Amino acid sequence: MAAKMPPSTIGKVKDVFPKLGEITEKVVFGDVWERKGLAKRDRSLITVAALVALCRPDQIRGHVWRALDNGVKKDEIVELITHLAFYCGWPNAGTAALVAKEVFAERGV
Repeated sequence: MAAKMPPSTIGKVKDVFPKLGEITEKVVFGDVWERKGLAKRDRSLITVAALVALCRPDQIRGHVWRALDNGVKKDEIVELITHLAFYCGWPNAGTAALVAKEVFAERGV
């Protein structure tokens, strides 16, 4: 059974920004993530990579959780972040590594 995800960034604000919450649920996760062109595992790898490159730690947290739920292994996430250090910057990778380490601890992986 998959571990329960922590509240997402949008989940924390949708009481004040209900339309943003609705669009996230219906379009992002209800349509885009459900398209058949890529497996959810692949979408997770791509999304985590983009968030690392953009240095978005709040979103990295939720998407590392989602990646683990979608079959991405801890070692693969570690390798992804290490690889990206050379392409998107050492500080971005360091920030992502801290967030991922916290998620791994929370998940017990």
